[in-house]
Amino acid sequence: MTLKEHLRKNIVLSLPVIIGQLGHIMVGVADSIMVGRLGVIPLAAATFAGTIYHVLMLFGIGVSYAITPKVAATDAKNSSKLLRYLQDGFFMNLGLGLILFALGYFASHFLHFFGQEVPVAQAAGPYLVIMCGSLIPLMIFQTFRQYTEGLSDTFSPMVVSVFANLLNVFFNYMLIYGKLGAPALGLNGAGIATLMARVIMFALMIWWIRKKCTGFEWKFRWDGIKELLRIGVPSGMQYVFEVGAFATAAIMVGWISAEALAAHNIALNLAAISYMAATGLAAASTIRIGNQMGLKDRPNLRMAGFSSFGLVTIFMGSCALIFIVFRNHLPALYIEDQSVQQMASVLLIIAAAFQISDGVQAVGLGVLRGLQDVKIPTIITFVSYWLIAIPLGYVFAFVLEWGVNGVWYALSMGLTIAGVFNMWRFNRLSKKIAF
Repeated sequence: MTLKEHLRKNIVLSLPVIIGQLGHIMVGVADSIMVGRLGVIPLAAATFAGTIYHVLMLFGIGVSYAITPKVAATDAKNSSKLLRYLQDGFFMNLGLGLILFALGYFASHFLHFFGQEVPVAQAAGPYLVIMCGSLIPLMIFQTFRQYTEGLSDTFSPMVVSVFANLLNVFFNYMLIYGKLGAPALGLNGAGIATLMARVIMFALMIWWIRKKCTGFEWKFRWDGIKELLRIGVPSGMQYVFEVGAFATAAIMVGWISAEALAAHNIALNLAAISYMAATGLAAASTIRIGNQMGLKDRPNLRMAGFSSFGLVTIFMGSCALIFIVFRNHLPALYIEDQSVQQMASVLLIIAAAFQISDGVQAVGLGVLRGLQDVKIPTIITFVSYWLIAIPLGYVFAFVLEWGVNGVWYALSMGLTIAGVFNMWRFNRLSKKIAF
């Protein structure tokens, strides 16, 4: 295949995933914008609860990613083996969804220990429980999504995700503000809207691809689940280390003020849009690398990987320019408080600086996952964020007194280090991998 063919293949595979991922994050944007109209405290509470919730959610999603490279590397004619991965993935994800909900429920009773302002912690508790309840249907959806994407069908999950996310925004409007005869539930209404939309989402996904699942058996196979967990748990931990670092950063920002936390939420919400698009490219790169692994084609494997790095660099560079040009306009979409808007506009400049690094590290994890290499990338992620970014964030923010900007400078350094080492490892492994 030529470079042009690789780029086209990457775009065709990744575009539906990107649209689906953006659908998820746009619901978060809609939540923040709608909740932001209620005031600083509800927005800060959504940010605080969201930091904990997103760690749990992305760990679950990361574990579910184990299904995709296994399916992608399997001959499409071997239907019995493919269905085993689907069945094992279903039981793994269902059990994990229940565990994540239990962890979220437990954490909701101890939010006052995190040093946040009392009204923020009180408002965050019920919202966190509801959002974690939505992880159960989300994880069931992920089973069928990752299986389908492993078969190179990224369109079906996209359609279901977009439809469910549009419903989510509609339910938000009803339940946050009490429209169309619904009660005005404020922040908790946003959580209930997400729960309702995700129940519909997993039901639609199963209905949509039911013909691809002919032969599905309700058979629990612990050996098969362990095989998936060997890839899935390190993949999930990669997200925990990265998102957990941002969650810890949010907690540190909360020590500064509710206004700083609200500004952090706005900038992070916008940066998450570009990041989720990058994870769409990463998901496509996992499929591409998995396919080439199955074909034992080293030259095209390397070209598939490096063309993915090139695409994400172009895309994230464009996002950086948007953040810089519209830095004074985007925060105004979220909140009317001028001091929060000003802080958020400065954070968007810092976000622009780490866009390419963020994209490269995301795709790096994707291509390495396609090689079924997850342990070393997990160590790279841990060192970059927890041994470098978080300690420096505390020093910059509170010792050097750079405030919330210092936290973001440190996160930028962690993302850059992770991106460089993930790309280096893919180059090294793809040269010497034995087929």
